Amino acid sequence: MPGDLKEGRIVIVGASLAGLRAAEALREEGFTGSLTVVGDEPHPPYDRPPLSKQVLLGQATADSTGLPMRRDPDADWRLGVRATGVDLLAKQVLLEDGEPLPYDRLLIATGTRARPWPNPEEALLDGVFTLRTREDAGGLAQRLAAGPERVLVIGGGFTGSEIASACRERGLEVTVAERGPAPLVGALGGTLSKLAAVMHRNHGVDLRTGVTVTALHGNGGFTGAELSDGSRVDADVCVVALGAVRNVEWLAESGLAAGPRGIACDAGCRAFNMYGIVTDDVFVAGDVSRFPHPLFGYQMLSLEHWGNAVEQAEVAAHNMVNPGPLQRPHLAVPTFWSTQFGLNIKSVGVPTYSDHVVIAQGSLEARRLAMVYGYQGRVTAAVTVDMAKSLDYYRHLIETAAPFPPPTGAADRAIAADVPIPSDVPDPKGLSHGPTVALTGYLPDRRLTVVQPTG
Repeated sequence: MPGDLKEGRIVIVGASLAGLRAAEALREEGFTGSLTVVGDEPHPPYDRPPLSKQVLLGQATADSTGLPMRRDPDADWRLGVRATGVDLLAKQVLLEDGEPLPYDRLLIATGTRARPWPNPEEALLDGVFTLRTREDAGGLAQRLAAGPERVLVIGGGFTGSEIASACRERGLEVTVAERGPAPLVGALGGTLSKLAAVMHRNHGVDLRTGVTVTALHGNGGFTGAELSDGSRVDADVCVVALGAVRNVEWLAESGLAAGPRGIACDAGCRAFNMYGIVTDDVFVAGDVSRFPHPLFGYQMLSLEHWGNAVEQAEVAAHNMVNPGPLQRPHLAVPTFWSTQFGLNIKSVGVPTYSDHVVIAQGSLEARRLAMVYGYQGRVTAAVTVDMAKSLDYYRHLIETAAPFPPPTGAADRAIAADVPIPSDVPDPKGLSHGPTVALTGYLPDRRLTVVQPTG
């Protein structure tokens, strides 16, 4: 590695939101060396939230979702090229075309992909979709515009709910099948999930909870599905919305602490190796990362949040080109938003890191409220429904470890807090969807055994 951190060779694997923002931030930090960005998709970085919203509604095309560049990062873009491994000793990224790509510092921002339907043959039926890429969104939007008789959505998480909302807004019949007791329960807990279920049904969604889809049927084209309760859903289109898979398989032999929940890193975005030792030249940002946060018991968080990808990328870029005393931690409080069935849902903090909740403002009946989450007597999260202007107030409560239930003084009116009730966050293993921010413990995914020499 060159003595001056502002020089040398930096490689970013992942032409994603995090990858782009990191590349821009590196130049803003004064990095003058060579910068290479590797991406397995053929497109420059694009924005994913519109894919399940404006694109499905026909308000935007999939190819119009490109991310604007805040500045030219002066990078060598290797698009449509998949990384297949990392040699930490030789300091090389291995590409699928056989070319080794040397680096002095590496940023991994490979994000996630949609979890596929587990039966490969059924997944290939015409009319079966997942939603993650531009191609996914473009193909699904075209099929919805053609006016199918019914759409089946498998999974009642945020993506599945937004797809169902778009279908109803288009006037299409839609069935949602969710293994858990209600949509969004894995992300928001039991109380708000009841409101989500009401909104689904009030907007004409055929919501089936407590069931799984056991088989997809069709002879070349999808025609319907069998459910675990013995019923059948006849439909022309099926969207599999079973959550995300982190893109870490290419790191299996790298020696990094990479596993199904992401790549473990410290608060400065430096990756851990499989022995729990932090690396000095490999960094992680975005959805693929697992990082500790002091506000949430220093547990490792795995996020699928737009804002986190941007903020973490900027911290990683800063730390890649600055010495230890000038490095800074990634301590941003997680935020998330979703628009569905006419409601604007916004979240701050970690709702799953909770034991109790209280409706601090509004009510479920009014469908306008602020729900505050607490854990062991302090505020850890808040979710607002059509009450977003209160969110900054609750963010402050989270950042200051304010006591739970919260005190009076919300932005728009005094809080008349109801009685706290259990947050009722279920085990994700029993759901068809998971949280968008997950607590993943304290350890890397690898489990090592110390073998003492004999003789």
